[in-house]
Amino acid sequence: MFMGTPVFAVPILEGLLTQGYHVVGVVTQPDKPAGRGQQVAVSPVKRLALERELPVLQPKGFRRPEAVEHLRALAPEVIVLAAYGHLLPPAVLAIPPLGCLNVHASLLPRHRGAAPISAAILAGDAVTGVTIMRLDAGMDTGDVLAQAQLPILPDDTTASLSERLARLGATLLLATLPRWAAGQIVPQPQEHAQATYTHPVRKEDGQINWQRPAVAIERQVRAYFPWPSAHTTWQGRRLQIWRATARNDEAPGNPGDVVLWHNDLAVVTGEGVLILHELQIEGRRPLPAADFARGQRGFVGTRLGK
Repeated sequence: MFMGTPVFAVPILEGLLTQGYHVVGVVTQPDKPAGRGQQVAVSPVKRLALERELPVLQPKGFRRPEAVEHLRALAPEVIVLAAYGHLLPPAVLAIPPLGCLNVHASLLPRHRGAAPISAAILAGDAVTGVTIMRLDAGMDTGDVLAQAQLPILPDDTTASLSERLARLGATLLLATLPRWAAGQIVPQPQEHAQATYTHPVRKEDGQINWQRPAVAIERQVRAYFPWPSAHTTWQGRRLQIWRATARNDEAPGNPGDVVLWHNDLAVVTGEGVLILHELQIEGRRPLPAADFARGQRGFVGTRLGK
C-alpha cells in the first residue's frame, strides 16, 4: 500500500509501479479547495493513482475503527509512505508484517517534521539527502534502514531540490525494499540527541524582514519558492521576490532601500545587499528585475516593506 499526497511522492509511486510491485491501494489526503477560485483539487498522488486505475482511499484520519479495518482488509505486506501528511496510529502501524516504511527528504535525525527540504535551504546546509526509515509512533523517530546524500546547489529552490530528492528517494526505496523483505537489513536507531525539527510552512513565513542579512533573505527566497514565496510590500501592494542573489557589499542606505548597485537592481539589507533577478507585483506577471524597473518608474530610491 502507498500513502502520499504532494508531487514529491509521485516519482516514488511511479517507481514502485514500474518495478512491478502490486499496489493494493493508494491513500492520500482528502480533496480540498485550492487557488483563487477555490475549486476542489485532487492531490498529485491521487491523479496518478486514477490514471493507473488503482484503488484510492481518502480518510480524514484513522481515529474511526472502520478506516483502519478498510486498510487491514486490503492485507498489504508493507506500507510505503512519502509525504503523506499525517502520523499513523499504532493500529495502522501494526497492519503490515514488513512494517510501514517512510521515504523522508532529509538525513535523519536532522530536519524531522513536515518541511525538511525548505528547512535545509534555510539552514544553509551544503548537503541533504533521503532516509528510508521504519515508522514508529513518534515524529520521524523510527529506525533507519538506508540513507543517500545529495548536495544542495547554490541556486536550488524547494521546487528543484524536491524534484531531485524525489528521484533519489525512489531509487533508494527500490534498492532497499527487496533487501528488507529478505531480512538483509539491520535497522539502525537514530541519534535522538542530534535531532532538529521543522514546522509546516505558513504563508507568513515568506514575509521578508530587510533588517536580516542578505544571505538569510536569499535562502528565504529559495526555500519558499514556489510557495508561499518570499514577499514584501511596495506602495501598499504585495511584491514577490522570485529570484535573488546575496552579496556581502555594503551599499549606502537603510534596510529595505531599493538601489542601483554596480548596474544591478538591489535592496539594502541589515548586512550586505540583495541583488534582484525576478519580481512580481500584485496583479501582474513575473518579470526580470530590469524590465520591472523600466515598467515601474520611481522604483529605485523607494523603500520596501513599509
